[in-house]
This record gives sequence, C-alpha cells and structure tokens, in this order.
Amino acid sequence: MRRKTKVLTTQVAIIVGLLVLWEAGVRASVIDPFFFPAPSTIVARIVEWMATADFWTDLGITLLETILSFVIGIAIGTILGIWLGLTPFAADVFQPFIKVFNAIPRILLGPIFVIWFGLGLASKVALGVTLVLFVAFFNTFQGVREVNPVVLANARLLRASKSSLLRHVYLPSATTWILSSLRVSVGMAVMGAVVAEYLGSSAGLGHLIAQAEGVLDATGVFSGIIVLSVFVVALDAIVDRIEKRLLVWRPAQAHEA
Repeated sequence: MRRKTKVLTTQVAIIVGLLVLWEAGVRASVIDPFFFPAPSTIVARIVEWMATADFWTDLGITLLETILSFVIGIAIGTILGIWLGLTPFAADVFQPFIKVFNAIPRILLGPIFVIWFGLGLASKVALGVTLVLFVAFFNTFQGVREVNPVVLANARLLRASKSSLLRHVYLPSATTWILSSLRVSVGMAVMGAVVAEYLGSSAGLGHLIAQAEGVLDATGVFSGIIVLSVFVVALDAIVDRIEKRLLVWRPAQAHEA
C-alpha cells in the first residue's frame, strides 16, 4: 500500500508540475496559446461542454460503439481462435488469409466501412471489431495451442470426450490469455470507435475533436483529447477490476514496499 501511495503521489506531482509550467509559460507569453492553450482555458472549455446535453450524447454514443465493438470482437475472435486452435488443417489453410487481413492498416478500412454501412453506428462498430477481433483471436489461438501436454495426455488417458477436453482443458488454458488481453482489447475498441468518428460522423468524441480541428480551435482539440483520455482511463480501471476478479486465483506478484 505504501508503494502504491508513493507511486500515485509521484504521478500527481509530475502532472501538477507540468500543468503549472504550462500555465506559467502561456501567461508569460513564452508559449503561444494559439498552438498550446493554457490548461485553465482547456478546463473552462470542458466545463462548458459538460453543461450541454450534446456533450453527454456524444460521450454516450462513443461508449455504445466501444462496448459493441468490444463484445462482438471478443466473441468472434474467441470462437475463431478456439476453432483454428483445435483444427490444425483449418489453421494451415486460413492462416495466410488472416495474416494478410491483419496486415491491412485499419484506418484504410474506415472509408470502406462508411461506404458499406453509412455514417451511422454500424460503420464505427465494424472498424472497432476489426481491431479487437485479432487481439482476441491471437490470444485465444495461442492459449489453445499452449495447453499443458501432461494435462492433455492425462485427460486423454482417462478417455475424456472431445467436449470434456474442450470444457476442462482447452478453455481454461485459453481463458487466461483472453482475460489477460481484455485491457488491450478495450483500448482497441475505443481507438476504432474514435477513429471512425473522426473520419466521418455526426456525433461522438471523435466528431467533437474533428469539428474543433476543422476551425483551427486548439482549445477544443486539447479539450477533446483530455476528455477522451479520461474516458479511456475510466474504462481501463473498470476492466482492471473485472480482470482481477476473474483472475483472483492467479498468484499475485511480489512488490517491494
């Protein structure tokens, strides 16, 4: 606990110190506020946004896109990873196609999804799913492939059925990998939603930032980035708590006081 307190205190001190220097630089005309607006100005803009209903609508839309991208991507990636992990022939057949698709920069898929699905929710979720899916797939695939051979041999020696092997051997092995990647997956889901909004949308945090950039409003851009950062940190904290609860059986790492 003492170590966590020291770490948190140090982090807060660094942030406060940087903000004070930033504010002082703007007030002393050392930093051009057109490019780097003062922190106090940014906070005032965020407070102004929070007083409007449109801001909360944008936040809610981005949250919905993130959740849908996360859930759908995890589901498809997990099912695909288990299937290919248990079917070597199918894995050999589809592996080149998966590698090619994974190598495509996702930002290039954004305009295509807009053409296919329009500027609504579907195109944002589609882009987010393509980011989350591969994280879940590769972790699940690796987890299935790295089953303890001794445990697997013992289960087969006891004449366990294929369904029993899947339920009691393969899934527990893959679950650890999947749960450990939840934090990365939720970050990818947010990235997909915001990038898709930035490329083309009528609402969302990405749209808010794009609007500010369109009129060279640096205060709006910085405000949007900070709101987005807080949004991601909040989601990360929620996923961290879920991960700790689901992996409560995992031995905790020892830390120095």
